[in-house]
Amino acid sequence: MKRSETQRNPGSLNQIKKNGILRYLQRDWQLYVLMFLPMLFILVFKFLPYSGLSIAFKDYKVAKGYAGSEWVGFSIFQKVFGKRDFGQAVSNTLLLNVLDLVFGFPMPVILALILNEIKNRYFKSVVQTLLYLPHFLSWVIIGGIGYSLFSVSSGVVNVLIQNAGNSPIPFLQDNTWWLISYVLIGVWQSMGWGTIIYLAAITGVNSELYEAARVDGAGRLKQCLHVTIPCIRSTIVTLLIMNLGKLMGGSFERIYALANAKATEYTTTIPVLVYRWGIESGKFSEATALGLFQSVIGLALVIGADYIAKRLGEDGLI
Repeated sequence: MKRSETQRNPGSLNQIKKNGILRYLQRDWQLYVLMFLPMLFILVFKFLPYSGLSIAFKDYKVAKGYAGSEWVGFSIFQKVFGKRDFGQAVSNTLLLNVLDLVFGFPMPVILALILNEIKNRYFKSVVQTLLYLPHFLSWVIIGGIGYSLFSVSSGVVNVLIQNAGNSPIPFLQDNTWWLISYVLIGVWQSMGWGTIIYLAAITGVNSELYEAARVDGAGRLKQCLHVTIPCIRSTIVTLLIMNLGKLMGGSFERIYALANAKATEYTTTIPVLVYRWGIESGKFSEATALGLFQSVIGLALVIGADYIAKRLGEDGLI
């Protein structure tokens, strides 16, 4: 029996692959050009900084540079863990991110399910556009809007409350109210953008499943509970795993945009502490060690959540 050309000449298979790659590059060169800048951004700002992680294990002095600074091992981490601000930053970071996860993670799912039930295409497009807009605003702008709405003396909301004969509420000037406002503003800013992935997953659900459910007498709510949600469960689990990895992270811009001198109990988080130590105080080794600690814990949370998801029968992330 005659062997094929690729079996008799294995080098031809490599040539076919090579020509295929060149053909794709020639055919879709515009897409590769568009991809160049994002890839360059990732390379410069995500991968090249890895070389600077050695600062976390050195008594880094700017004048001496990387090579001239003394290697001190894990003593920088011991110093960081012994600081009082470290414990406060960890607890605040976990508190804020857990609240974001509890209240913020379900909202895009619920919103996507609601939008999926809207049949008027034009009304649906307008609503989606309005919900997406906050994602494109910087936290500086959102912070300004927040103070314009919730300021005690001149905020629109408190002016309406006072006109109704009630006392103003210190939404951003009291620690407890600041915490509530922080979470609600974050949910408002992110929930619209988060619906994009879920709506895309919903469009992939087989329409025959809905027809079968309607034949069995299922209404809109039961179709949502027994068809839509089970079909997008893998997407929900994947995004949940990714969000669990951010429990030790946080947004520096969000904290600084909403912070003020009257509500300071919850504003000391790990990203804020890294900024204070690294930029304001020049403690580069301690700031790098804290950032590395944050990243390692985040990686451990992702791996742990992925392992649990796989044990429960889901595909997982890794």
